[in-house]
Amino acid sequence: MKIGYFIPEFPSQTHAFFWREREALRGLGVQGELVSTRRPRPGLVSHSWAREAMAETVYLFPAGLGGMLRGAGEFLRAGGEGRRRWLNALRTAETPPGGRGRMLALALLGAQLGGVAGRAGWSHVHVHSCADSANIAMFASMLSGLSYSLTLHGPLEHYGGNQRQKWSNARFALVVTQTLRREVGSLLGGHLPEVVEVAPMGVDLAAFARGEPYRAWDGRGPLRVFSCGRLNPGKGHHDVIRAIAKVRRSGLDARLTIAGEDDSHDGGYRKMLIRLIEELGLGGCVELPGAVSQEDVRAELERSHVFCLGSHNEAIGVATMEAMAMEVPVVVTRVGGVPELVTDGEHGVLVEAEAPDAMAEGILRVARDPGMARALGTAGRRRIAESFHSGVSAMAIASCLRRTCVAGEAEFEGG
Repeated sequence: MKIGYFIPEFPSQTHAFFWREREALRGLGVQGELVSTRRPRPGLVSHSWAREAMAETVYLFPAGLGGMLRGAGEFLRAGGEGRRRWLNALRTAETPPGGRGRMLALALLGAQLGGVAGRAGWSHVHVHSCADSANIAMFASMLSGLSYSLTLHGPLEHYGGNQRQKWSNARFALVVTQTLRREVGSLLGGHLPEVVEVAPMGVDLAAFARGEPYRAWDGRGPLRVFSCGRLNPGKGHHDVIRAIAKVRRSGLDARLTIAGEDDSHDGGYRKMLIRLIEELGLGGCVELPGAVSQEDVRAELERSHVFCLGSHNEAIGVATMEAMAMEVPVVVTRVGGVPELVTDGEHGVLVEAEAPDAMAEGILRVARDPGMARALGTAGRRRIAESFHSGVSAMAIASCLRRTCVAGEAEFEGG
């Protein structure tokens, strides 16, 4: 079965799990062909497979005059019923004041996507976003009859308006945690598709497997702490830096590496972190290497004693999953769906968000108890292998396609 696999601004620094899921889908007989809104900024492209991915991806924006003309051509070629649905969706879309022009641009990109799908022979498009990309897929569906589905990766408030229209016209939807499933049920009520499944994104267990056994810190040499996530205030990296300052004041030579890049246009948060490092006298103790590849993340985890993430809000945390798969004990915040992944004291240590002192205490607990560190790491790997590997979401997509797409079901049976 051949489908469109739609990811906004692909391939960016946090997109390794999409690449893994797509590979897992291929193993299940689903060929996901890449489509995206636009290329990411160069500083956010870090993975070894990024060039290959960009060569395969169809980008809808910047459309230019040619793209807009193709979109208009698709509108004119569509049947009268398709044009009527497309125009009605445009008329009834929930937009902020002054947002009608933007919605028209998305509608034209939707017409363009419908044409791409028709030429490529896609039976369906799966959208890894509930923001503008979902609007584009919805307009493509209105005009051409192309079916689409969604994955929700975080709280709905992060994905803009027009949610009822996007969700009610989707064939099915996946959400990455039970917490988000309750949220969409409460906020969208009767506007959900018939099938809404919980399926976390996951980890490639083969890629994230240790080359050498995990060694807990034994008091000799520096305590190596690793964190990974885009440089954004919501990730709470400033709290982790403050926690490391406290750990060092307790007498431990703690060293911190935070992998990830600032995804804002002015780099303001990175600049703030650099100032904080200087103010706390942590120069030489905290590194900010920027966006790094999956291979670099694995190498950092291989040599780390503790993984730490200070998110203020986190759907579930793929970076935490990667650390657990590598048997590194995790100290992470009790936010969003993280407790669905980590049971405190069993798979890792949970602390309150925006509490650097509590995070420091969690790091110290793991550092000072090697037996505990090893037990948490072993249990973490087992947890990922059981429920959070990359095949979980791929199997959910394949199953939903079988259940909801008639043409897809026939192709699966034929295969």
